[in-house]
Amino acid sequence: MSDGRIVCLMGPTAAGKTDLAVAMVEAFGMDIVSVDSAMVYRGMDIGTAKPDTETLARAPHRLIDICDPADAYSAGRFRDDARREIAAIQAAGRTPLLVGGTMLYYRALLGGIAALPPSDPEVREPLLAELAELGAPALHTRLLAIDPVAGARIHPNDPQRIVRALEVHSISGRTLTDFQNQTPPGWDGPVLKIAVMPESREVLHERIARRFHAMLDAGLIEEVEALHRRGDLNPELPSIRAVGYRQVWSYLAGEISHDTMIERGIIATRQLAKRQYTWLRSETDLHVLTKANLDQVQGLLST
Repeated sequence: MSDGRIVCLMGPTAAGKTDLAVAMVEAFGMDIVSVDSAMVYRGMDIGTAKPDTETLARAPHRLIDICDPADAYSAGRFRDDARREIAAIQAAGRTPLLVGGTMLYYRALLGGIAALPPSDPEVREPLLAELAELGAPALHTRLLAIDPVAGARIHPNDPQRIVRALEVHSISGRTLTDFQNQTPPGWDGPVLKIAVMPESREVLHERIARRFHAMLDAGLIEEVEALHRRGDLNPELPSIRAVGYRQVWSYLAGEISHDTMIERGIIATRQLAKRQYTWLRSETDLHVLTKANLDQVQGLLST
């Protein structure tokens, strides 16, 4: 039976979270809520390391395959979706197990996040055209004039956040800072936070490289080709910006060679893992496992 708390299983990519999560489901009567910004998209299975059919039969995952790749899923939408799924799991007398490495989503659920207006293609596309023509620093200068606080916080070479801040202002007439100053409260129930964080970065880097090659062997290029053929997707969408997908997309567009695609895919995944480590170090009350160990998890659950 559930004791009212939620359990969060965090960690960098390729650390072994999924295997441990399935074992936890089978051992402790838990239900999984995915915390992954790429697994939400249908048709993106190989490059996201989405659990296969057999794994999902053993341990169903909520919040995967809920969006078309043309849609822009957000941290705010995740917060609302996760709260709904958590309530349903607890109503069934089971414990919610949140699993994934999208740290912004955890922050949105546990700490609260501003309720920003949804993206509007009619506003966003002209901004992206200006970005391509003028460059991120020019748009950053405009942002500084509109929202000095956000402009000071966002790097001039961070086009994604610059465009989003300008888009929010264009849609609503309010600055990003104004929205963030009215952030709703975070999670107020009991939370157990566990992270799988291998001690050796070298071991994790080797696992990342092996996994990327395995994804290619499993058909990652063909998976991205199917997305490319649709004709309604582009590399500015959050789905195609996902690690691995944007490198293969560039290869298919003839922008880089096959070897460069592999090199950049592995490097981008390592950079993602580095960012995840940085986020995790800032987490409070975090129980760190250097290996995916079910016995250690059982000890934490009993406290």
